[in-house]
Amino acid sequence: MCGRFGLELPAQTIAEFFLAYNLQDVKPRYNIAPTQEVLCIMRDNEAPGNHASSFYWGLVPPWAKDMKIASKLTNARSETLREKPSFRGAFKYRRCLIPVSGFYEWERKGKHKQAWYFRPQQDNTPFAFAGLWEHWTGPHGEELWSCTIITTDANDVMSPVHHRMPVILGRDHFDAWLDLNNRNSSKLQPLLKPCPNESITGYRVGNYVNKAGNEGPQCIAPMQEPRETPPDQLELF
Repeated sequence: MCGRFGLELPAQTIAEFFLAYNLQDVKPRYNIAPTQEVLCIMRDNEAPGNHASSFYWGLVPPWAKDMKIASKLTNARSETLREKPSFRGAFKYRRCLIPVSGFYEWERKGKHKQAWYFRPQQDNTPFAFAGLWEHWTGPHGEELWSCTIITTDANDVMSPVHHRMPVILGRDHFDAWLDLNNRNSSKLQPLLKPCPNESITGYRVGNYVNKAGNEGPQCIAPMQEPRETPPDQLELF
């Protein structure tokens, strides 16, 4: 699964990578959590090309009675997109890309959970998470645009920490994923696989990121490993 990520790259870097024509400014974020606003890249019938929009993280299907379901739909398993009513329509008609500088996962060690940060091997390059989006109208006319992150089996880099990971698409798959006329889910399904091992790297980070309200570069700072005391400095008693 994916429960936290960051996006702190300059707007120009993101716009050029995703060919998004309307991206003006992006506030650096290091600890984005579910139910918060996230940046998405999408296409629609009103304007040509890719454009950026803000979405609520946690999918709210059109048939939902209220927004409470969002907290349960922050991730969508790639293996069941064509079966689940919550995702079936969006998989066919409403797909998006979610720009990410890096994401977090927690490794369980007994009762302790150790945070890891995973980022692209190539510096100053974002990940492109595969996502789905929906438009919801509430009982009192309120409107919400929401999204979810698609997950798949972990690759060899991720698997020692967690058995799932986000689907990360390469640039050569952007057009197929965002194409509004591409509604053949059987052709899209092969894209939803673990990314190559050589495209991702990870390291342990400190406990600061564990609290969703914490922000800033400290979230992604590598954890300071304890230094071993040289033998000649050990005390006998």
